[in-house]
Amino acid sequence: MSGGKAGGRSETNVFVTGGTGFLGRGVLAQLLERAPDAHVHVLVRAASASRVPSDPRITAVIGDLTAPGLGLSPGDLPDRLDHVIHLGAVYDLRAGEEQAATNVDGTRAVIDVALATGATLHHVSTIAVAGDTTGTFRESDFERGQQFPTPYHRTKFEAEKLVRESAGLTWRIYRPSAVVGDSVTGEIDKIDGPYYLFGMIAALAKLPKGFPMAVPALGSTNIVPVDYVTAAIAALALEPGLDGRTFHLGSARPQQIRDVYSALARAAGAPDARANLPGKPADAFLRSRNPRVAAVRKVALRQFGIPSVMADKLTFPFDFDTSETRDALRGKAIDVPDFGSYAPALWAYWTENLDPLRARRQNPAGPLMGRHILVTGGSSGIGRATAIAAARKGAVLFLLARSGDELEKTVQDIRAFGGTAYGYVCDITDSESVDSTVKAILAEHDHVDMLVNNAGRSIRRSLLRSTDRLHDFERTMAVNYFGAVRLILALLPHMTERKYGHVVNISSAAVQGHTPRFAAYVGSKSALDGFTEVAAAETLGDGITFTTIHMPLVDTPMIAPTEDGNAGPIATPEKAAAMVIRALVERPKRIDVPLGTLGEWGAMVNPRAKDRVMHQFFRAFDDSAAAKGEASTDSKSAKPVHAKEIKVPKLARRLGRLVPGTHW
Repeated sequence: MSGGKAGGRSETNVFVTGGTGFLGRGVLAQLLERAPDAHVHVLVRAASASRVPSDPRITAVIGDLTAPGLGLSPGDLPDRLDHVIHLGAVYDLRAGEEQAATNVDGTRAVIDVALATGATLHHVSTIAVAGDTTGTFRESDFERGQQFPTPYHRTKFEAEKLVRESAGLTWRIYRPSAVVGDSVTGEIDKIDGPYYLFGMIAALAKLPKGFPMAVPALGSTNIVPVDYVTAAIAALALEPGLDGRTFHLGSARPQQIRDVYSALARAAGAPDARANLPGKPADAFLRSRNPRVAAVRKVALRQFGIPSVMADKLTFPFDFDTSETRDALRGKAIDVPDFGSYAPALWAYWTENLDPLRARRQNPAGPLMGRHILVTGGSSGIGRATAIAAARKGAVLFLLARSGDELEKTVQDIRAFGGTAYGYVCDITDSESVDSTVKAILAEHDHVDMLVNNAGRSIRRSLLRSTDRLHDFERTMAVNYFGAVRLILALLPHMTERKYGHVVNISSAAVQGHTPRFAAYVGSKSALDGFTEVAAAETLGDGITFTTIHMPLVDTPMIAPTEDGNAGPIATPEKAAAMVIRALVERPKRIDVPLGTLGEWGAMVNPRAKDRVMHQFFRAFDDSAAAKGEASTDSKSAKPVHAKEIKVPKLARRLGRLVPGTHW
């Protein structure tokens, strides 16, 4: 296709960059609605070609804004174009100098296309080109000696300068202010600008509505909904007689930060602003270059997910005039609505789709309803009982085990009562197996909320019988420590991205009492306990929490080979599963049993006496036949173990809970 309207052509040929972006999609829709005869050629990378709207009037042109000549070949575009609408750019205040390749060099290449095809270039700039100027910034203003606080501001200024100074180029320039979502649907594609305040307002929504809230008088901003911006660009681009002019796409009345807060607070159910605080102290804190102040500011802002670069960018140091734009749009029914009228739509969309903490919200139907829980060792014992109990509470279970047959039976048993479960054969001692399994789960089910590291290996053998059995220690570490850590590390980036995750590590009361003959087992579980302490401190800010359960002996195949060597009360798998469910629901730091707590306290109060007690315990109970090599260590051939119900008196439980951190 070639040619334009001149010379008998019936089509309006338009070339658009950035047409698959959020702003670009809106402009495309407006263009096709306002110019039914238009044929739009959209520059798009090959990987994003599927994002081009399916419409016979739209042609995808494969190229790249950062490539020489936009990466186009002869014949990719018509010989003559009527309009080139340049929307493509890096819109990110946090980006560095690398964005010049798109914002500046890309604009230079687009100018060449417009000159070669005789098109009018419609350059979408930004009000950020005003930099740190003060006073009123008019549509005819450009260079006023301003400085630029970020590379984004500077590169957009340089791009607009290229347009203005290109000889022979016919142009129009559009400078949107802070663009937010659609005024009707609230839709937006990413968190930026004013949206960084939403997390803080969501946190304030937890306060009583009558709380006497005061907002610092920081100044004003200028916010416009995306549907106004896209409608204005399309209308002004198609209107004749406006070449060589600049249009400010913003509100005629700037919005005070207090007014913005109040509108969003009403939508969020947060306390309304009842007074202004002096703005200078807050402004000084936000703009200070003092390293100590900057460090404190960074920590404070990160609590609400606000990048440090946004600290002094929430307001404009200038007002900007929109009179020429309003005159050009008069009679077209394109007006900037009052922010308060569409703030509820913005809030609703953000809450449902963009709130970084939305994964943390509980389902009103129950704390585990709909939660995606991954359980290792899910085919038997504690893992099986936990999976069944969690599924009955509405959770979606992903069960890992080495035995496919037993795993499938557990899955089918859960599905038989209407639960949801999926089985994955996985060897947690193998990194490739874990990585491929986690990738498959995320690809098939989108996310994992919680991880229960239940798979374990226990060896009961005295040290003198282990001097030539280093592999006992290596095998327990492979499963109990490295296997659990492997799963945590595999899921950590995913949980960090979602700002939510909970990990339950099944440890043992033996770690607290250091039970003799369990050196390999206790050592591996102690390593996991230590890892968990460090991980919990590092990931707390990302909403990832950990619970360590110091389990008593549980009637599972793992303890069967030790037969009569299992001294003390033994819990049922269902009792153990109840402890895991409590850990998933309440998410305490740890859950212990009284015997384990007694052992831990005894070691702190009188460590020598504790050693004497444990030595007598060691002498009282001999190595099992399996440890002596007198019987098979195959759990299936061992004698059954009969669980003894563990009952802690109610008074003891209540007294124990008076001690901070104790959960029985």
